[in-house]
Amino acid sequence: MSLFIVFEGGEGSGKSTQAGALYKRLVKLAIPATLTREPGGTPLGNRLARWLKRTQDEDISPLTELLLFNASRRQLVEGVIEPGMKEGETVICDRYTDSTTAYQGYGRGLDLNMVRTINDAATRGLKPDLVVLLDIPAEKGLARKEARKHDRFEQEDIAFHQRVREGYLELAASAPQRWLVVAATLPRVKIGKIIWERVRRLLPSRA
Repeated sequence: MSLFIVFEGGEGSGKSTQAGALYKRLVKLAIPATLTREPGGTPLGNRLARWLKRTQDEDISPLTELLLFNASRRQLVEGVIEPGMKEGETVICDRYTDSTTAYQGYGRGLDLNMVRTINDAATRGLKPDLVVLLDIPAEKGLARKEARKHDRFEQEDIAFHQRVREGYLELAASAPQRWLVVAATLPRVKIGKIIWERVRRLLPSRA
């Protein structure tokens, strides 16, 4: 039985930490699992990620962002996610299509139908079984990252990040059976327990 779980959230939400914690828990239970991320996860994806997030001396249009993120995504789906699922693994991904909808759609203002169409083309309609949204007010999330150099997205103004958060919450409300929304301001251990209770129900025979 394969399972596809995605972690989503704004900057500083702690999604990477929780994705890693879930992966370690599954491995400890001898449940086959793969942990990957977007953008990245493949050699091409890693190069695109560095360019998209670190390039400071060149303007990148929202549409270009959308297309490049989905080029990276196609490589990841074809090279990592689909093979893992075919092997019956639980594939955990740090960001996926909903990040693009939230950031390039709600945040940048691109047409949402166009964003969804391009996302679907890149994934061939592959959707996660569970999306974990770690929700945090934009200003609190950004404050967690003040100590280090910010990437292109972290440097956007607070209004951009507020639109991203609102987009995530709208997406979650539109499909509550597939989303788990957790307050990212809760203690880290508590967040992990809430996530595990939901995941465990999807793995009753093995967990």
